[in-house]
Amino acid sequence: MTDEQICEVVVTAADSEWLAGFTRRLVEDRLAACGHQTAAIRSIYRWEGAVHDDPEARVALHTRASLVGRIVARADAEHPYDVPCVLALPVTGGNPAYLDWVLAMTDQPG
Repeated sequence: MTDEQICEVVVTAADSEWLAGFTRRLVEDRLAACGHQTAAIRSIYRWEGAVHDDPEARVALHTRASLVGRIVARADAEHPYDVPCVLALPVTGGNPAYLDWVLAMTDQPG
């Protein structure tokens, strides 16, 4: 990924309101152009030797690939989970005007 590439960063959390606040802070700080949140997902995973089946929320953030490290660092610092799910997925195409908007909204992050 180059600095100008766009990616989608997926973050999950147990509390949808916490996740909305986290997303708002990232957008305010220009680390993400936007976040599309799904308030109710079901997460099935293994943790500390047991299989869990829990409700969660999920957000898809649109940002520059070069900002993923800063988003991961913020999640590590602010997320209530010991190991938060933060996954960066490359965007290989899309509406050129939308992609330009994502770049403009993440220019010179705070």
